[in-house]
Amino acid sequence: METKYYATGKRKTSISRVFLILNGTGKIIVNNKSIEKYFPSYYLDTVYLPLKVTDLLGKVDIYCTVKGGGIKGQAEAIRHGIARAINSVDFEKFHKALKQLKLLTRDPRVVERKKYGLKKARKAPQYSKR
Repeated sequence: METKYYATGKRKTSISRVFLILNGTGKIIVNNKSIEKYFPSYYLDTVYLPLKVTDLLGKVDIYCTVKGGGIKGQAEAIRHGIARAINSVDFEKFHKALKQLKLLTRDPRVVERKKYGLKKARKAPQYSKR
């Protein structure tokens, strides 16, 4: 019987649901597509980072769904979810390595809201002396 682990990952406005299956073949499915088709190649290292750190790349299957945000936020939300799922597999074995790279911490940075009277969040209209 296969063992499944579930975790939620978040980044900016992206939310991912990650299902990690132990003793797999290494395939990663994102929104019913393979990860290579879903993300450009330069975001794959971001997603693979928790697997590389814990030496699980190619040893587990991952199925995840992700909503909201842009492509980078989605990649980082999946990375956060994978790290949390791996942490729940074996806390003593993997927690220290994941914590050192801050993969378990939700990145709280989001876009600042626009204020009235300003052009953007902080950019004021050009000052005119006369």
